[in-house]
Amino acid sequence: MLLGLAPTGVFGQLDGAGKDRSTDGRLEGELEFLNEGPVEMDTAFGEELDGRLYTSLDRLSGSDLLIPAERFYLRTRASKLLPPEHTWKIAVGGLVAAPLRLRIAELRARAKPLGRHLMECSGNTRAAHFGMISVGEWAGIPMNEIVADAKVKTSATQILVSGFDRYAGNSVSSTPGASWIFKLDELWQAKAFVATELNGKPLSRDHGAPVRLVVPGWYGCSCIKWVDQISLVDDSTKATSQMAEYATRTHQSGSPRLAKDFVAARIEHAAMPIRVEKWRVGGSLSYRVVGLLWGGTQSIGRLGIRFNPEEEYVHVETLPTPQTSPWTLWTHQWHPAERGTYTIRLAILEPQLHPRRLEAGYYARSVEIAEV
Repeated sequence: MLLGLAPTGVFGQLDGAGKDRSTDGRLEGELEFLNEGPVEMDTAFGEELDGRLYTSLDRLSGSDLLIPAERFYLRTRASKLLPPEHTWKIAVGGLVAAPLRLRIAELRARAKPLGRHLMECSGNTRAAHFGMISVGEWAGIPMNEIVADAKVKTSATQILVSGFDRYAGNSVSSTPGASWIFKLDELWQAKAFVATELNGKPLSRDHGAPVRLVVPGWYGCSCIKWVDQISLVDDSTKATSQMAEYATRTHQSGSPRLAKDFVAARIEHAAMPIRVEKWRVGGSLSYRVVGLLWGGTQSIGRLGIRFNPEEEYVHVETLPTPQTSPWTLWTHQWHPAERGTYTIRLAILEPQLHPRRLEAGYYARSVEIAEV
């Protein structure tokens, strides 16, 4: 295996993702994706608002789809001014009958396992090898339990979640602002929670310690870090600067003035290749595309793939159904007819679904075939 020799009978298989076919073969290598940034992967760099960590996805296998906490992507790193954890409190107020001040020790004592969830930055880009996406195992307290303790007034229709937002340095890439306003019914439907643990350990400062918001199925810009205030508000409340900054990336119609006019920042169905393997089988070359499917709220039965714009989509050969995890690995055998550059693009072949990013080719990736 260290020499790149696959055991006989494993070509076309992917642990936990089923089989394409069972035949002898030898893995000769993997192709590089073209026109993607030369960026550092799996290591945090930069500071505060300009801090990043891009997660490499090419090693994912069906037996290990959880991203270790130390490689879980980062869009912003912790402020140098962040107060000590032991002093942390969350103020719950606004349109409530019983305002609260929750200490971090109390929150940790109430935390419980809340499952695996995917988080993706709305600015996940090709320049970062689409590495601003990760899946983690979370623990925390459901938001509806916290709000229930505060006795919400009937006039409250929305909830403002804010996080610590002061930094020692000025940013060259980001606008300060760490707050999002949600419609109550949408937040309950998403089963949002405030998290205290990631993958069985307390959150790191960079990942939002001591407590952050997680909204399953929503873009990461709405999953506020360093939560220190929760306020119940009504429909007259203006959108926050964070919402305005990410209006385009979360597919809003313009940038509404009022928070109530924002559409939910949900992640639609998406798919992309994460590696293209080169195999030698019985003296002939073949390629295998391995990719991910994620997002949306329903299982997908038909996923299409094509390798150039003039081609028709064909069904991905191996797509586990139904999908039961936050993201799903799929595989497809490919026999390119000639050398050249190919652009791999995916499509959901369900007529009632029209995911905007996927249909726009946002996650398309290109490779060069030098040998057929």
